[in-house]
Amino acid sequence: MAPPKYDDPPLHPPSFWFSSLNLVLLVVVPLLVFLLLVPTLGPQQPSSFYPLSLASYPSSLVQELTFNNPIVNGSSADSSSLEAETDFFASNMPFSDATIEKEMPQLDMSKNMESEGIVKRNSKLERIEANLARVRSFIKEAALVRNLTSTHQDPDYVPQGPIYRNANAFHRSYLEMEKVFKIYVYKEGEPPLFHNGPCRSIYSSEGRFIHELEKGKFYTTQDPDEALVYFLPFSVVMLVHYLYEPAKTFNTDAIGRAVVDYVDVIAGKHPYWNRSLGADHFMLSCHDWGPRASSYVPHLFHKSIRVLCNANTSEGFKPSKDASFPEINLLTGEVEGLLGGPSPSRRSILAFFAGRLHGYIRYLLLNEWKDKRDPDIQVFDQLPRGVSYTSKLMNSRFCLCPSGYEVASPRIVEAIYAECVPVLISDNYVPPFSDVLNWKAFSIQVPVKDIPNIKRILMGVSQRQYLRMQRRVKQVQRHFVVNATPKRYDVFHMINHSIWLRRLNIHVRDLDAS
Repeated sequence: MAPPKYDDPPLHPPSFWFSSLNLVLLVVVPLLVFLLLVPTLGPQQPSSFYPLSLASYPSSLVQELTFNNPIVNGSSADSSSLEAETDFFASNMPFSDATIEKEMPQLDMSKNMESEGIVKRNSKLERIEANLARVRSFIKEAALVRNLTSTHQDPDYVPQGPIYRNANAFHRSYLEMEKVFKIYVYKEGEPPLFHNGPCRSIYSSEGRFIHELEKGKFYTTQDPDEALVYFLPFSVVMLVHYLYEPAKTFNTDAIGRAVVDYVDVIAGKHPYWNRSLGADHFMLSCHDWGPRASSYVPHLFHKSIRVLCNANTSEGFKPSKDASFPEINLLTGEVEGLLGGPSPSRRSILAFFAGRLHGYIRYLLLNEWKDKRDPDIQVFDQLPRGVSYTSKLMNSRFCLCPSGYEVASPRIVEAIYAECVPVLISDNYVPPFSDVLNWKAFSIQVPVKDIPNIKRILMGVSQRQYLRMQRRVKQVQRHFVVNATPKRYDVFHMINHSIWLRRLNIHVRDLDAS
């Protein structure tokens, strides 16, 4: 039977069509609504990236602010992007207009509600996030000033020059950090596994930072509700020392269980971990197994701020949320005698390296240059007796810094201390503070495949270019110096600034207060 046409008389009374339509509406529409609501109301299945969905913690919402800058897109991990000198705080990069515009109307709406007699009490978290929104706009405004002068009085003002991606934006960001950055250190846990770390070894960076935070003179707060970030004070170095079983080759399960148990205690006793799924929490490790220790807690690995010497993008390091931690080998705990060196004209060695076979990259370097007896490229697996390692550094124009089994090397900071231009030989390594520092201005990046061409590459650096780079190494040195009592812009404060920047990359919303 052909369907009825509009000009044909109806085959059934109109009431039949209306009743049929009502039946469809009553049955189909509720079914569609039910199907749409079930995925959001029912239990969430683990995703391929995060083991728990944000919906499993309905009391809060974490928004990852997708800024178009090297921190978020990870371009700072690539030597090619460093060579491009892309400004971290360039006008088209740091804090997008969409982000600021999306947050500021919320503040205006609350003002309108107050003017209409409706009282809305903002939670501490809401006030913190509103303040961070203003900070983002301040930094963005500072990034537009391109003449490398500051509008703020500061006796320790960041020096002018290309060692920074954007000196003005960094300066404003640092000043804002000094005003509002607050860290809460969890009290749970007992030394030596927690609240402790080595201060005189290749892992001294870890112990020094923990020690300074525990002293409580900088950035820390006793009120967790006013904190911007929360520190998980376990030491991977100490966990390895006390829990690792060498008989079970590379079995780190005991270390992993300790980390899991600690996070479980924190999450069960305090509301802050569950509120953000750990996104505003940070851990810190200079041990090679820092990434491995964090992997036992998926949210710690995927969402928290991990401050790692082993900043290897091929092993899950994400520059958008993780911070590269400078590895500093302090045998005595002091830096006296390690800083400075002869003038460039008195440095007779073109390039120097000394270190034992430790990983594939060093194997290639030693195999290529160790026995060539080239006076320009001096490469040793072990220095001859009576030869001073520090003296060799200070008499070299370039210092070779190859990765070992992992990407980090204390030789980078050793070179900077000796005012020797670092030559980074690594794959997938994110240099420390590279979201702020322009490493191309004061270092050379040599791809692993070009190890045989090191001499040709370094001889191709003109005297004028070398003098500029060596001068910039002296400028950037202040950001890597360890002080018994931290001084502004030194390594302790720069590590905190890296954490501060990553906190600016997220927005935590307290839904219970809305």
